[in-house]
Order: sequence, then structure tokens, then C-alpha cells
Amino acid sequence: MTFEHIYPATGQPNGTVSLAGTAEVDDAVQLAAKAQREWASLTVDRRRDLMIRLADVVHEHLDELAALNVADYAVPISFAGNAVLLERFLRHFAGYADKPHGVTTPVNGSFDINLVEREPYGVIAVITPWNGALVVAGSCVAPALAAGNAVVLKPSELAPFAALRFGELCLEAGLPEGLVTVVPADAEGSEALVRHRGVGKIAFTGGGATARKVLQAAATNLTPVVTELGGKSANLIFADADLSLAATLSAHQGPLMQSGQSCACASRILVHDTVYDEFVQQFIEVVSGARIGDPMDSSTTFGPVISQASADRVLDAINTAVSGGVGELLLGGNRVGSERLPADLANGYYIEPTVFGGVDNTSELAQLETFGPVVSVMRFRDEDEAVRVANDTPYGLNAFVHTTDLNRAHRVARQLESGSVWINQFSDISPQGPYGGYKQSGSGRTGGREGLQEFQQVKNIRIAVR
Repeated sequence: MTFEHIYPATGQPNGTVSLAGTAEVDDAVQLAAKAQREWASLTVDRRRDLMIRLADVVHEHLDELAALNVADYAVPISFAGNAVLLERFLRHFAGYADKPHGVTTPVNGSFDINLVEREPYGVIAVITPWNGALVVAGSCVAPALAAGNAVVLKPSELAPFAALRFGELCLEAGLPEGLVTVVPADAEGSEALVRHRGVGKIAFTGGGATARKVLQAAATNLTPVVTELGGKSANLIFADADLSLAATLSAHQGPLMQSGQSCACASRILVHDTVYDEFVQQFIEVVSGARIGDPMDSSTTFGPVISQASADRVLDAINTAVSGGVGELLLGGNRVGSERLPADLANGYYIEPTVFGGVDNTSELAQLETFGPVVSVMRFRDEDEAVRVANDTPYGLNAFVHTTDLNRAHRVARQLESGSVWINQFSDISPQGPYGGYKQSGSGRTGGREGLQEFQQVKNIRIAVR
């Protein structure tokens, strides 16, 4: 089966991708299992050096991978830094390959030797979203390899090109054939992967609806699953914040970065009543200054959404909010007209950065993940109200706080129901920090020691001493 990829910036075909079915997925898992045994037979310093070599190869191809990111989902080249993150994750977790993973502990009433070992699962199925295949390759594939596993990587058919090239680079770097196998798959192949008895663990990044299907399928073999799902992140602007900085960061983290198509999108902006008007003015000025255009142009800062279906969904959410009187439409709200775009982009899926003010947090606009360039701005009167409204959502992936009061920063961060809290900055994922969600934003973590341990299972060995 094949899939015709459509380039979101033009609405035109961009290539054809072969999709794996059940038989191809079975071949990929078996090949990965064989490669994992070969990988595990290598000394830890050899595995470490091969991962560093892979990072070097990725570094040599950063420009190519960035261009493929643009081809995948029309993210502006100025924001296409996912390949850099991939390199960082590979270098970081390569350093774990030869570090101690287990411990010895004393036991009651005996001088026995009690070993607590951490071992690989075997084959890890990594399912990536269309908006960040290389980031997930870094945050999941790198620690999985460092822990001694093999990986079957299934990218979205909407964005397969960068992931497929990464698979080729793994071979060029000298990794065993099949250790990282990239398999775009149709619905049947995807289900076969998560139901496969040869898969030891699944790492899924995507939406909640698909996650439920993955969890149900994984339950067939009781395969453990780590998930990183959606978000409806709150962005708290206190009266003492640097409003100019807050407006710039909020614009980037909200409607502009990847056109709002990010699980980390700060789509609910909560502003203290005394600075609401001033912040909104500065925020709209920054958002209005976004340069819409060709994603391959380094001056472009705002691109299209991923597909016609996505454009229809986002516009429907906007129109529903307008007709329902959900706040005041302050900016945008329409598809970008052909008069604002070059002729070759006239059929692209561009939607104006859209800002609603005075939004009720109980509305669908504030509660449902739009996954597009749409944000809601609301007022709060005091810190308690800000925290209460911020937490009043089924999601809990990211939260953002802007304040110059260090005590408040600590106090509020500890009250927010979120896996990550970013103070006076945007979401800046790094391999050193664990990343994941609370509530319906997922379970488990990628990054940091916690991310490594997601791909290790624990074994206790006790040796009698007579």
C-alpha cells in the first residue's frame, strides 16, 4: 500500500510513501530482535562509541534533516531545529551506555549478595507524531539504545521523510542492521506493531484518541506503554512580569511556533487584571508581526497547518467560538487569502494567527485542544484564582509562569498540575530533564535518568553466601 504525501504549504503532492502491512511489520520486529541480540553482545564501550558515531553522522546531516522536516510538515526552516535536538539526545544518552545501571543492597538476616539489575526490554516500538518525528527519535530511540534495546520506529505517514532518512543514517553510522528499523505503516500495520508479541514496550507520542486505541491493542499481550499526549497549557502572566519578554515568549509558545501545532502550545493565557490591557496590546503587536510565507525562506516565521482536514477543524473551532460569543475575537480568525501569499502557496493550508480575549475557561475553546494557531486570553484577580483556573483542565503537560518574584515562582510552580513548569521562558526540551504529563497528557517520562529507566526492566538476583 502507498500513501501520497501532500505538502501543506502548497496543497500539492510531495511524494509517495510505501506503507507496511502486517507481514512487513512482523519482518521488522523479527529483524529488530536479531539485531538486539547482536547489540547486547557488544561491550558497553563499543555501544557507546557507535551511538556517538551516530550523533556525529546526524551532525553532518543537520541541514538535510532540517530540510526534510520542512518537506514533512512545512514547519518554517527557521524553526526546524528538531535535528539538533536529536543529536543532543544521542550524545547525552550515549554517555549512559557504559555507566552503572544497577546496585547491590544488603538483605535482612543474611550476608547474601543481593543484586538489583536493569536490563533491556528487547524490542521497543516507538510511534512518533507528524509534528516531531526527530525529537521523539531523540527522546525515545536514544535512551532505548543506551539501555540495550532495538527499536522499530513508526513515523506518521503525514511526515515520514526525516524519520526514514534517520534510519538510513543509523546504517551509515555502523549500527547493526535492524537495530533501528523505520516502518511507515497503514492502520493494519500499526495495529499489528502494538499487538506484536515480540515487542517488549511501546512508546507512543500523539493524541488521546489514538492513545486509547494503542492501549487497548497493547492490552492483548499486557505490553507496557509510555505515552506523551496532548495539552492545553496555561501561561500565567503576573503583574510584576517583564511584559515585553512575556509577550514575545507567549507569541512564540502560543500561535506562532509550528502554527500552534504543538502539545506544548500555551493556548490559555491567563493575565493579571491590572496588566491585562497592556499585555494584550504588546502580545498582538508581536503576533501581528509574524511573517507568513514559504517555509523554506529563512525569514518566514509562520507556516501552514498540516492538512486540509486540520484546516477545516481549526476554522470550525474558530467559527463556533465566534458564533457562540466565546470572548472577543481580537486578531485573525480566517484562512490566509491568496492576496497575501505567492501564487505557488495559494492553495496551502495557512490560517491566520488567531487571538480571542476575555474567554471563559469552561468553554470548549479553552478546554479542547485546538492544535492550531488559536489562543485564548483571560483575566485573573489573584494568585489563587490563577492557579485554580490553570489547573481546571483535563490536561497537564506544560505550564508557563511569568513573574520576577522568586517566591511566587516557586510557590506557583509547586501548585500547578503539570509535568513541566517553565518560568520566564518557553518550552525548551533537553535530554537532561524528564518530560511528560499529568492527567490526560500521558504517563511516564522521556529525558533524564527517568527517561532511560523507561526502557529498562528491573531484575533482582540473590546469591546465597554460606
